[in-house]
Amino acid sequence: MKALILAAGYATRLYPLTLNQPKALLPINEKPIINYITEEIETIDSVDEIIVVSNEKFYPHFTQWKETYSGKLPVEIVNDHTTDDSNKLGAVGDIQYVIETLGIDDELLIIAGDNIFTFKLLDFYNEYKSKNCDMILTKEINDIEELKRMANVTLDSDGKVILMEEKPQNPKSNIAAFASYIYKKDTVKMIKQYLDEGNNPDAPGFFPSWLYKIKDVCAYTFTGECYDIGTPKAYKEVNDIFAKNN
Repeated sequence: MKALILAAGYATRLYPLTLNQPKALLPINEKPIINYITEEIETIDSVDEIIVVSNEKFYPHFTQWKETYSGKLPVEIVNDHTTDDSNKLGAVGDIQYVIETLGIDDELLIIAGDNIFTFKLLDFYNEYKSKNCDMILTKEINDIEELKRMANVTLDSDGKVILMEEKPQNPKSNIAAFASYIYKKDTVKMIKQYLDEGNNPDAPGFFPSWLYKIKDVCAYTFTGECYDIGTPKAYKEVNDIFAKNN
């Protein structure tokens, strides 16, 4: 299995913090966000490589970070050669770019590079292995305005997705999907089909919203927190939480 960290965005809502620094390398309690992610990836024995996809602007930052990375897994930094929001590929576009560039023919764990969370990524993986099903990450959220900003999911009694909508105006359930996914080897090949059909390449949740209509997609509903650091205020709040907890 390969692990892919999505870090090719420009995080303009976080300006000036991310004007000259990628969001994934911003420190939380004096440690870059991406390090929290790689430490969790390292707990999954099936993962044999970590891939980070970045852009032309921040590629040098990640190559420099790679030199300081001290984990056990090899790391590959991929430059998608975009320069700003006007020509970005979108998250799904970046996933396919990496698949084609590196010739990936394997299972794929995908996680957003700005995710900082308190659940165990190994539990997510173990649920994937147990159900032998493409897997999304979900949590119950009762704030309707927050649900409108996320992918909204309805599940059956077995935990399979029966409805998934990206950022709906009228959420059908109190279950939200976060930007972490595990796809089987045959599913990874379907990302190209999704894009070739002209579907939205932007948010990563658009792909499983299409996929569940074709094959089973299951959900792992976690307990704990997964923070979306979208604004300077949110960044400060998460820093305060982690500093207090430590």
